[in-house]
Amino acid sequence: MSDVPSPEAEQESKLSRCEAIIGYKFKDQSMLLSALTHASGAEHRLASNERLEFLGDAILGGIVCELLYRRFPDYLEGDLTKIKSIVVSRVSCAKLSGSLGFEECLILGKGMAQNSNLPASLLADVFEALVAAIYLDGGASEVRRFVEATIGPEIELAEAGELEGNFKSQLQQLAQREFGSTPVYQLLDETGPDHAKCFQVAAQVGGHRYEPAWGRNKKEAEQRAASNALAEIDDERPPYATD
Repeated sequence: MSDVPSPEAEQESKLSRCEAIIGYKFKDQSMLLSALTHASGAEHRLASNERLEFLGDAILGGIVCELLYRRFPDYLEGDLTKIKSIVVSRVSCAKLSGSLGFEECLILGKGMAQNSNLPASLLADVFEALVAAIYLDGGASEVRRFVEATIGPEIELAEAGELEGNFKSQLQQLAQREFGSTPVYQLLDETGPDHAKCFQVAAQVGGHRYEPAWGRNKKEAEQRAASNALAEIDDERPPYATD
């Protein structure tokens, strides 16, 4: 008699594991199943988590905007935007998925399941899909609780500036994983007297150069250029746009 669990039992185990991680029991288990199902493991695209990921992206952004608005009453729009761009980025969502262990809960096709190094985009997608699934199944209060519990610490780190120093490493990881390339930083311009120069730098990945950024030194300019690149990859406005 084989000890190998049936596909149904393995799927049930993954759903239960995910519920334990997020601290929420789904009323509609099919909603959770959809959130965890990658297109490679779905019978058809509509059964995958792609539609939920689309909705979850918007819900996550809205909740984080409200959290920032209430938490930092003295911050201007630009300051709030910079923090938001960090904490809801796909890099951040992928990191949270990995730390929470969502990759162990995913429903994947055979080829993808054998890949020990899952793409960051896949991990980001499942986080956003789960945000939407919790909202649709449990309502606004449940999804807000989940987002506050997971994103809250990221907001504190971003506000303290502790995440900003990671932009270059985040971009390098993303570029190598998604594009098979290493970022290059190009010095485009410099201005000011020798004792107070400012530098303009742009990050380039492969053949694409992203929005440049100014900094008080080359290191700061490179970090800001990396931040701009991460935002553009996420189809968001670069936080250090020069226009």
